Amino acid sequence: MPKTILIVEDYEDTRILMKFLLESYGFNVTEAEDGLEAIESFNYYSPDLVLMDVSMPRMDGLTATKAIRKLKGTNNIPIIAVTAHGKQFYQQAIEAGCNDLINKPVDFSNLKKFLDQYLDH
Repeated sequence: MPKTILIVEDYEDTRILMKFLLESYGFNVTEAEDGLEAIESFNYYSPDLVLMDVSMPRMDGLTATKAIRKLKGTNNIPIIAVTAHGKQFYQQAIEAGCNDLINKPVDFSNLKKFLDQYLDH
């Protein structure tokens, strides 16, 4: 059964590109435009992994990650922070409950290997 990935990203073009790529790898993909939608989508879809943009309107990704981590049974679900602000957010992302951080623009040539690392555990 294919794994489900939740993409949380406020830029529609980026979501479309990421969704297309992830579906081409055989993943099921669901989307959210901001942190509030991310929490709702997480509850509804129970994804196997979350790609969480850090900077978004209404609710940022780190706040959404903290809220998701308060839900029962979420500790084993990888949440990967995605940011254009560089590795300076790494420690904040880890403290918020993210498992890792990747930089934008996302290196799509390495994304599948990166995701497989977290989904094979």
